[in-house]
Amino acid sequence: MGKLIQEFKDFAVKGNAVDMAVGVIIGGAFGKIVTSIVDDIIMPPIGWLIGGVNFSDLKVTLPQVEIPGLEKLAPATINYGNFIQTLIDFVIIALCVFLLVKGITKLTRKKKEEEAATPPTPPEPTKEELLLTEIRDLLKNK
Repeated sequence: MGKLIQEFKDFAVKGNAVDMAVGVIIGGAFGKIVTSIVDDIIMPPIGWLIGGVNFSDLKVTLPQVEIPGLEKLAPATINYGNFIQTLIDFVIIALCVFLLVKGITKLTRKKKEEEAATPPTPPEPTKEELLLTEIRDLLKNK
C-alpha cells in the first residue's frame, strides 16, 4: 500500500500531470464563458433578427400516443434549438483552440529558427585536452 501511495505522489508531482490538471480546469471555465457568450450575447440578436425567436425554445413535438389504462405521459420533443446553440459553442471553442495551437506553434518555430541561425560556439578545451595537444605538438617537433 505504501508503494502505491509513493507512486501516486510521484505521478501527481510530475509537471505534466499538474499542467494537464490546470488545463482541464481552465478549459472547463473557458467552456462556461463561451456558453454564456453564445446564450446571452450571440443568440438573442440572431433570434431577434429572425422574428423574436428564442433558439433554446425551438423544438419539434412528436405525436403523443395514448395507451388505454396508462397515465398520460408528457410529449417527447426534439430540441433542435438547443443543439444549434451547442453547435455554435463547439465552433467557437474549436476556433479558439486552433488559434492558440497555431500561435504556440508559430512561437516554437520562431525559437527553433533563431537557435538554428546562431551557430553553436565550440566548448572551451579542458585542461586534459590542452595538455594532450601540447604533448602531441612536442612529439611532432621531435
